[in-house]
This record gives sequence, C-alpha cells and structure tokens, in this order.
Amino acid sequence: MTTSTSHPCFGPSARASVTRVHLPVAPKTFCRTNFAPMVKQPAAIMPDDALTMLDELIDSGKKIKVVGITGPGDPLANFEATYKTLKLVKKKYPTMSLCLTTLGIGGEKYAEELAELKISHVTFLVDAADSATAEKIYAWIRPSTKNIPLPDACKLLMKEQAAAIKAFKEAGVTVKVNTTIYPENVDQIENIARAVKMLGADIMGLIPFIPETDSEFPAVSDEQIAEVRALAAEHIELMEPWPVCGATVKLERPTSSSLPKPSVNRPNVAVASSGGMDIDLHLGHARKILIYGPREDGLACLLEAREAPEPGGGADRWEKLAETLSDCFVLLCAAAGETPKKVLAANGIRTVISDENVEGTVDVLYGGGKKGKCKK
Repeated sequence: MTTSTSHPCFGPSARASVTRVHLPVAPKTFCRTNFAPMVKQPAAIMPDDALTMLDELIDSGKKIKVVGITGPGDPLANFEATYKTLKLVKKKYPTMSLCLTTLGIGGEKYAEELAELKISHVTFLVDAADSATAEKIYAWIRPSTKNIPLPDACKLLMKEQAAAIKAFKEAGVTVKVNTTIYPENVDQIENIARAVKMLGADIMGLIPFIPETDSEFPAVSDEQIAEVRALAAEHIELMEPWPVCGATVKLERPTSSSLPKPSVNRPNVAVASSGGMDIDLHLGHARKILIYGPREDGLACLLEAREAPEPGGGADRWEKLAETLSDCFVLLCAAAGETPKKVLAANGIRTVISDENVEGTVDVLYGGGKKGKCKK
C-alpha cells in the first residue's frame, strides 16, 4: 500500500472528507524567497488561545480531523510555542492527526519530541538540490536572530534539511517534501526527488510557482511541469497535481473570539518594542513598555511609555509589571518566559508573542479596519 492511499492526509478519503485547520502560533520565519510578495503577515497567537480557537470550531459543528501548524512563520523557529500547542491538542483530542510544515532548520534536534506526540507527518519545503540554486531562490535566510551571508546560509540550509529529514524518518515520522517549481530550479526537480528519497522521504508534492498578475517573475510552462513530474516520479511517490489534503478551514486573521479584547477597565495594549516600529524585544529585556489605547475619537494611538520593573526579584518582578499594566488587556512581545506569562495571565493580562509591526498588530487587536493615522 502506498503512502498516498494509506495516510489520513494524502489518501482518497482525505481528499473527500478530511477537514483540517491551521493554528497560527508560529511567530517567526527563517527566510523569505525572492518570489514572495511583501505582504503583512498576521500576528501569531498563544498556544492556549489556539486551543480555544479549535474548541470553538469543533463546538460550531466543524468536523476537524487534522490540526496543522504552518504559519504565519516557521513552526520550528519558535519550537516552544509549536510543541506546547501540539501537546495541548493531543491531550484534549487524542485521536486528532497533527502535522506541521517547515523549512527544516533545527529539525534534527526536535524530531524525537515530535515523534513522541505521534505527529501524523512533517512537510519539508525543499526548493533546491544545491546551495548555488538556493541563492537564486532566497532573498535571505535567518537561522537564528541575525542574518548571515546568503551563500553561507544556503549551505547551512542544505545540511539542516538533510539532517532533519533523516532524523524524522529515523524517529518513525512520515515525511512529505513540498517543492515549488520555479524557472530557477526546474532543471533540479529530479535531483531533489532523488536526494530526498535517499534520505527516506515518503512522498513529494510539486507545486508550480504562480506569479502575481504584476509580477516580474515568469511561470513555468505546462510542458515543463509534466516533464519534471515524470522525472521525479521515477524516484519518489508524488502527490496529485496541485495537491489538496481535504478541506481547510481558513483563518484569515486571528480575530476570533479567542483573541484578547479590550474592556472598560482594561482598554489598553502594552508593547515591548525597542523603537516603536516592530515588536522586537524579549519581555525580560524591556526597560520601557509602550502603552497604546483609544483616544476620545476611538482611534488607537501611542499614549505613553512606562518604566518596567528592574531585572531580578523572580515572580515579584512580574507582579509589579502586572500592577504597572493594570489598565492593559494584552502585552505584545517578541518572546517571554513561562513565569511572566503565568503571572500576567493571573492578573488579567494576556501575552501575545509576535515579531510583526506594532501599529498593524494593535489594529488587529482593536478589530482592524481603523481609518486614518494617529497624529501625535
């Protein structure tokens, strides 16, 4: 029996009946391709909020069979949030199939932990067979917190993807590889298929690059697609063209009732940001907290900056912060430890992890669609 007929996400029954949902808990990304449009991604939500979102969908009658983590960033770029979400889902819904989609950086060290959760499968995004081709595809790759020269990053990517695929297979996890067919890599598809199969990958999806209407990049032809599919199929089982695993419940942005909302007593948003443009500070490193809230005309604006408690003091530090933010319903930061998150939550302040633009994320929390700009 082949992978596509036996697997709950790949077989005929999956295409006919399986409904899945993607929980947006991954705040950071490892890369950007040269072909990706510059669009604002939604903010990630916390694992507990993701579980609440799933509960709401199931309670509304949705027959969810598969929970995936595919964004808005890479699930392995903030493994703590990804693992906690999957663990929460598995505990409450033990028969739910779990999956994630990743570039693969860091995957080798997480394979065993994810295998213990009996994850259904991992999808790796593999678009190059060598680092020279990867340099044509990626605009940048950031394995950790800083960019490194693209040639070095692409070489690292090749090693990390190979190690991760091998590790997941050794851990007993089904591995799917998704490859986007660009003009830049169309001559490498067979090489990619051969290489990932040798590493143990079970199945491959080939997705043609479809440029935007005004894109400067060309699409590959139908003839090229047919040719590379035939070549790749000699080495590895392929998904059907333009593969779809059942019906996906689309969450356009995290604005369900599971998101924190302002109240009369807590109308404001607290933000850990170094310059007020992006949410870029670990909570423990923040010396000032920016406070956003509605003016008399209802427009959400920067109201003030408040001093954060000095480092040290354990949980007392976060109790003081909770008191400082007593009029806030949510705190936005790039990262935070479990202790401050628990203390703030106990005091009515939800922590949301994101690395997005401050203004856009604040707008989402107030419902979006605000007109005009805040004039300070």
